[in-house]
Amino acid sequence: MMGEAARERRQFWWFMLFALLVIGAGIGLRAPWPADEPRFVLVARQMWESGQWLFPHRGSELYSDKPPLYFWLLGASYALVRQWNIAFLLPSLLAALGTLTLTYDFARRSWNHRVGLWAAAAVLFSFQFVYQAKRAQIDPTVVFFITVGVYGIGRHVLLGPNWRWYWLGCFAAGLGVISKGVGFIALLALLPYALMRWRGWNGLSEPAPRGAGKWWLGGASFLLAIALWFVPMLVTALVSGDPEHRAYLNDLLYRQTATRYVSAWHHHAPWWYFIKVILTQWLPFVVFLPWLLGPWRQAWRQRDARVWWPLAWLLLVLLFFSASPGKRDMYILPALPALAWAAASFMPALVQRRGLRWALWVFSMLLGVGLLAVGLAALFGNPGYEARLVAERGLEVGSGALWLWRVLALMGALIVIAGIVCRLRHVLLFTALGVAVTWLGYGFGIAPLLDGESSSRDLMHEAREQAGADTVIGLVNWREQQLLQAVGPVTEFGFKQPEDEQWRRGIAWLQAEPTQRVLLSQDVAMPDCVDRGQIHPLGAANRRSWLLVDAQAVAGCR
Repeated sequence: MMGEAARERRQFWWFMLFALLVIGAGIGLRAPWPADEPRFVLVARQMWESGQWLFPHRGSELYSDKPPLYFWLLGASYALVRQWNIAFLLPSLLAALGTLTLTYDFARRSWNHRVGLWAAAAVLFSFQFVYQAKRAQIDPTVVFFITVGVYGIGRHVLLGPNWRWYWLGCFAAGLGVISKGVGFIALLALLPYALMRWRGWNGLSEPAPRGAGKWWLGGASFLLAIALWFVPMLVTALVSGDPEHRAYLNDLLYRQTATRYVSAWHHHAPWWYFIKVILTQWLPFVVFLPWLLGPWRQAWRQRDARVWWPLAWLLLVLLFFSASPGKRDMYILPALPALAWAAASFMPALVQRRGLRWALWVFSMLLGVGLLAVGLAALFGNPGYEARLVAERGLEVGSGALWLWRVLALMGALIVIAGIVCRLRHVLLFTALGVAVTWLGYGFGIAPLLDGESSSRDLMHEAREQAGADTVIGLVNWREQQLLQAVGPVTEFGFKQPEDEQWRRGIAWLQAEPTQRVLLSQDVAMPDCVDRGQIHPLGAANRRSWLLVDAQAVAGCR
């Protein structure tokens, strides 16, 4: 028995080592990229440098779009490694590994070790999960907190009773709220449990958890987690007398929460948008879906809560996010572990079916053929996407672009060769190799090649070289990556200010000391008074053209 337990532990840690390799590949080899990464790292860096941890800033303005927990985690990571290009990806990496561990453990406790590995592999072998885990966005952290919440509730209502896990799950949901606001969706898992308990479903905790006071302590735990930040922030905002603090409070509580959900002002999409996301971005895991419909139907007839409790919660989450007019693909990601829990017990048997094995093999082979074709076409031909990518990404026409196409072709060739060698007999190994090659190639090959342009590092170095070491660069119509990657003295004129107001302030600032100052701006929305014959082009970054404007170019502006 001890030997079996040791074998299972070894298998789990080998899986986690594979996950660490896939997700962690490339950490330290690139700087923050848009969208969101430069903004969040800039906010965290300003918190670290100023010591102001309650009220985040983006440049000179308060940043009220998101609660601050994720910025605190970025600051804590920097405190450990003291290198932002490493620190900014650590919260996502650790959160992803934590999510995989919880996914494995809940399925293991519900069924067995083998099913636990299948559940964790289903999450890891989903494109969207790894893509988000390799980025410094809030979503991997929120997914972890929500997964802790659902896990804790599940340990109580399916595998318990276990009040401590229930309270911890509710507390984690509160941490999700002060990360991005939507952490409370973990508590929706109580609704299908209540209905299933009422209808007498199988697989629920026996005896049924009793005690109204203990149930309500979950709500207190949820509020306690929120209060860790909200109470100090609220007291400071109300006592300080600073109108900016009041404006921050109002914007965060109303515009960025209720208004953003009910009447979103961007990212509009139809109601079925997240269905498309699941079917396309959760590949190759969702290849199993057509074969899962029959087992799920049978589990419904058997009233198996182990299968339908996570599925019911997934449907509630899908309904919640679909009801809002504003949608982004990562919103639905917290439901991925629940789908894995509902599917994993059936996957070992389903993968023996020839049709499913063919589907997995064809998907991975198409991935390899596609990468190989793109790389070879650019190396030996002149497709339109080659010139477009070189222009937009500021790649060197020679070595930079050449290496990019070589990396893509090599990745594709390795996947194709693996498919030919593995064939249907070892299709799971082929799928794992396809995932590994894709993300290792991206982390170690593609991302470093694109980093100079994507992070605006090259742009800001060129701007400093042209402006001079002591010249102050004023940012107009800027993006967070410019301020984050700035070299030497810089200033800005507000991020949320209208472009014409930024130009008005910038021109007045430039004319006040014309020999010691220049402006850096996008080559759009420039005032008519600026002499375009006197500007200094810097090149492309983030699919935009940038330029320096000195005092001679604005001599005609008043």
